[in-house]
Parts: sequence; C-alpha cells; structure tokens
Amino acid sequence: MTGPLKARSGGCRLSDALFKGLAAACAAVVAAVILGIFIQLLVDSSLSMMRFGPGFLASSDWNPRTEEYGALSSIYGTAMSTLIAMALAVPLALVIALLLVEFTHPVVSRVVGTGIELLAAIPSIIYGMWGLFILAPIMQLRVEPFLASNLGWVPGLGRLFSGGTGGLGILTAGVILALMVLPFITAVARDSLAMVPPVVKEAAHGMGSTTWEATRRVSLRWCRKGIVGAIFLGFGRAVGETMAVTFVIGNFNGIPRSPFGAGNTIASKLANEFAEADTPMHTSALMELALVLFVTTFLFQMLAQWWLNRQAQASGAHS
Repeated sequence: MTGPLKARSGGCRLSDALFKGLAAACAAVVAAVILGIFIQLLVDSSLSMMRFGPGFLASSDWNPRTEEYGALSSIYGTAMSTLIAMALAVPLALVIALLLVEFTHPVVSRVVGTGIELLAAIPSIIYGMWGLFILAPIMQLRVEPFLASNLGWVPGLGRLFSGGTGGLGILTAGVILALMVLPFITAVARDSLAMVPPVVKEAAHGMGSTTWEATRRVSLRWCRKGIVGAIFLGFGRAVGETMAVTFVIGNFNGIPRSPFGAGNTIASKLANEFAEADTPMHTSALMELALVLFVTTFLFQMLAQWWLNRQAQASGAHS
C-alpha cells in the first residue's frame, strides 16, 4: 500500500472510531437521563410507597385532608381516554396515509399532507380551549344524546352509553386526544408506506393483485414496523398529554359510571395539584403517580419492541 493510500486508510479508521465513540456517548447520555429520571421519581415517591404499598394502585381515594391517596381513578381515566383516542385515530390515520400514498396525485398528496401535519403545530392549550368552548357543547347537545339513545339499550353496551351527558368527560377528552395524535400517526405511517420499493408493488400487480390486495398483502406487511412505531408514537403522545385533557375531562376524583362522566388522568392530576401540594405525603403521592406513568409508558415500549422482534423472527422462519 502506497503512502497516500495508507494515510487515507488510517484517517478513515480514525474518523470511524471517533464517530462510533460519539454515537456511543450520545446513546449513553440518553440511557443515563432515563435512568436518572427513574431514580429521582423512585426516591421522591418513597414516602408514599412505604405508607400505601401496592394498595396505592388499587385505591381510588384521593383526600389531601386525611392524606389518603390512591391512583386507580387516574389510571382508569388515563387508560380510557387513551383507548378512545387510539380507537378513533389509528384507523383514520392509516386510511389517510394510504390515500395520500396510493390513491392521490403527488401534488394533492403534498398539499393535504402538509395540512394534516400543521395540526401537530397547534399548541395543546389551543386544543383544550377549542374543546372546552366548541367541542364540549357539541358533545353535550348532539353526540352524547345520540349515542345514549341509539346504543344505550344494547346489551353489554348500555353501561358505556348511559348517565348524564354533560359534555365534559372522558369521551370528550378521548376525542381531543384523537385529533392531537392523528397528525403524528399519519405522518409516520405515510412515510413508511412511501418507502415501500415500487418494484415490490409492481410485482404484486403483475401477479394479478388489485390495488387493495397489493396494499394489504405487500405494502402494509413491508412497513409494519413503521406503522407500529407510528401507533406507539401516538400512544405516548396521548398518555402524556396534559393541558388539553385538563380543560375537557372534568377533573373528578373518582371512577365515572360511563365515558360520558367526568374523570381525570395522571397527567391532569399532576398539572392540577402539584403546585398546591403543601405536605410531604401529598407531594410523594403525586410523584408516585408520575412514576406509574413513566413505568407504564416504558413497559408498553418494551412490549412493542418484543412484538416486532417476534414478528420479524416469524417472518424469517416462514421465508
């Protein structure tokens, strides 16, 4: 090897080593930050954990005067509002992404896609104010009475669509969250579908597949990792949303009889009470709520990664 080539090879190895070290350092910083947050939450919630133990997760009591605290009502509100949001947003986002990639002209796709992405730039407090003054009256006067009259008599569903129709409640919060996570899921799903190699879709069409069959059997399977990632991105956004939910969920410390009723989420309770926590036990209980939210989100991310790895292994085994 001549001198210039040897010098260039040595320089490339040095730059590769520096880049590898920089990437490892950045990854280590992220891991250290996550671990530090977990440890801090664990330490700050130790007082509540020692007093209430596992019963903290099973109790819906929340009384700062008697210092009795439980997370069940907040967990219920978080789970129900997120479930409603994902049930509404995921199908709509996937349909929009398929429409933009497969069925519309590229110019129309760019215009519509940009409009949908602009929804992500709206501050959450604007969503909350719009939900309080515009959406809540619509839910109270039209949507909730319609659901109660048409689905309240169905066996098994009557309890879900019964009770007062006040407009502020878990259902309204779920609708607001669906609108907020829609652009995130749509954008990532659209980009994932756009990355499917055209030759793969052309091969499916060449074998006689219709557009829907090629999309369902080829495109969706090819980019399922991206779609699952989009869904969990939206899930994380919905679980942690604070201000918009606080405006419209009603902030009731209890488990409502139906999604029409007022409730609260972990994030909304933290926003409402953290500044007013004037005792160590109250602060510790709120920190334990934050710890529950942190661990829950982390576990769902691990579950998603496990499922993706299992699907990849299954695909390899059948190939």
